[in-house]
Amino acid sequence: MADRPQPHQIQVRPAQSRFDQVGDYKGMQVQQQQRGPSTGKILAVVTLLPVGGTLLGLAGLTLMATIIGLLCATPLFLIFSPVLVPAAIAIGLAVTAFITSGAFGLTGLSSLSWVTNYLRRATGGVPEQLDSAKRRMADMGEYFGQKTKEVGQDIQHKAQETKRTTGALESR
Repeated sequence: MADRPQPHQIQVRPAQSRFDQVGDYKGMQVQQQQRGPSTGKILAVVTLLPVGGTLLGLAGLTLMATIIGLLCATPLFLIFSPVLVPAAIAIGLAVTAFITSGAFGLTGLSSLSWVTNYLRRATGGVPEQLDSAKRRMADMGEYFGQKTKEVGQDIQHKAQETKRTTGALESR
């Protein structure tokens, strides 16, 4: 039984490298030297070299034109900066306001959509749920109204305090 190889055993033989024999290595070098680059590679180099050179030249011209334009425009930027800086700030604020209003509008629409879907599900045959939802919405409205009134009174109270303290400081 020891003479027969088991089915799960693997027999490993040392691999012979192509470059072990000097004659084979030299033969491969001769074959590579005789072949050379293919026609497709030569055509690719011949067509892409002028295109790449042209694009590189155009990039250099563009860079030079940009530098010259910046050198000419810098004095104008310095002269008109009292107008340009506030204009840039105003445009930035207008864009920010526009984006913010859009975000608030989307938030309001999604909130209304959620409330509508909630009420639709609540009216799906169970009037008690609709009454409960109405009561909760009325309670929340009342709660927020009360909180708003309290915050308004606090602000009014602090404003009166500030007015009194500034009046007392001015009278000294």
